[in-house]
Amino acid sequence: MNRRDFLTHTAGLAALAACPRALAAAAAPMPRGRAEHCIFLWLGGGMSQIDTFDPKKRGNPKSKPSLPGTDYDVIDTAVPGVRYTEHLAQTARLAEHVTAVRTVNHKLGIEHALATNFVHTGRPVSGATIYPSLGSVVAHERGAASDNVPAYMVIGYPSVSRGPGFLGAKHGYVYLVDTESGPAGFTPPADIDPERAAFRQRMLAPLQGRAPDDPMLRDYEEAQREALRLAGPRFMRNFQLAEEPGSLRQRYGGEFGQRCLLARRLVQAGVRFIEVSHNLNFINGAGWDTHNAGQLNQHILIRELDTALSALISDLADKKLLDRTLIAIGTEFGRPGQFDGGGGRGHQSAAFSLVLAGGGLRHRGAYGTTDDFSNKPVERAVSVPDFHATIYAALGINPARELVSASRPVPITDGGKPIAALFA
Repeated sequence: MNRRDFLTHTAGLAALAACPRALAAAAAPMPRGRAEHCIFLWLGGGMSQIDTFDPKKRGNPKSKPSLPGTDYDVIDTAVPGVRYTEHLAQTARLAEHVTAVRTVNHKLGIEHALATNFVHTGRPVSGATIYPSLGSVVAHERGAASDNVPAYMVIGYPSVSRGPGFLGAKHGYVYLVDTESGPAGFTPPADIDPERAAFRQRMLAPLQGRAPDDPMLRDYEEAQREALRLAGPRFMRNFQLAEEPGSLRQRYGGEFGQRCLLARRLVQAGVRFIEVSHNLNFINGAGWDTHNAGQLNQHILIRELDTALSALISDLADKKLLDRTLIAIGTEFGRPGQFDGGGGRGHQSAAFSLVLAGGGLRHRGAYGTTDDFSNKPVERAVSVPDFHATIYAALGINPARELVSASRPVPITDGGKPIAALFA
């Protein structure tokens, strides 16, 4: 140890000794779960927590002036004292497997793109550094559970926020939009048999060897190798939903439910992290961004989420996969308890709900308390990095571990601490 390292080390110990609470925190063991997979349901636009998992007293957007509060009736769940709104009735009956983290908050403001990036990466946009998403970090740390599938898949549209950032293309995702056909480009043309494909790869190898040593070219070659590895019927068979019983497909419901059913199949195949986007086609006309008249048909979205989520939880439980599969629900921010001039709700990042289910956690229906209109945390505030740390810990990943960006260590989370109450 050189002089500088010695002084740094001893100074750190002195600081901890002067602060017993810091010393206890440093010595506390990091929770470590046993989940093997994560299905991340993305509700783009900003889910209204007061109309879903954190209801309060009934409001009225149509009165003059409007009365703030929940827009629907409130119902009991399977967990005593925990209540959701009426359109989450099926999930409410399974609340012993669910924790709605009601006090998530961030200070990234209420602009969709910035907040979406933050909830995916746990860090704000910063200079030239592109931080990796949750899915890419899990892919980097755990890899796929099978050689026949990628580690990370997105059922929805691609974006930088969902990408590998400085981890490189190797830890990126394979994406698809159409659940019936699967991802594009992984089925070789009919006239290219395996022998001919292997011959083409052998012909390509010398050309790649003469290419300059450039990071972008290396990323491209890595993506190309991954695509060639996965191409063929073994991988593509995972997207044949027709193999599932008709009664089960019906239980999952419409388009979003079929994506969730596909996610369960991908978990069984060995994919480590699957993001599933909800409402790609704006079935209610506005998505979860319920300004003005968008509030009128918000219940359609909530019911579709309820149908798919409850089916996914039950299906995973029936197949003995629920304790091994963490379900997380993400959204970029929430909505205030007050209605806007058109009867909808604005944006709010000071308090909103993100949800966890399964994954072997000690669920409690809900965690944390907000004020009378779900506008700010009152007890047990949870940062986005804390929520990320909880996901990582549930998957057996130390959220304090360091990654490397251009020879600079970057902790997996920005100081996030797992929610200890959710771990046995």
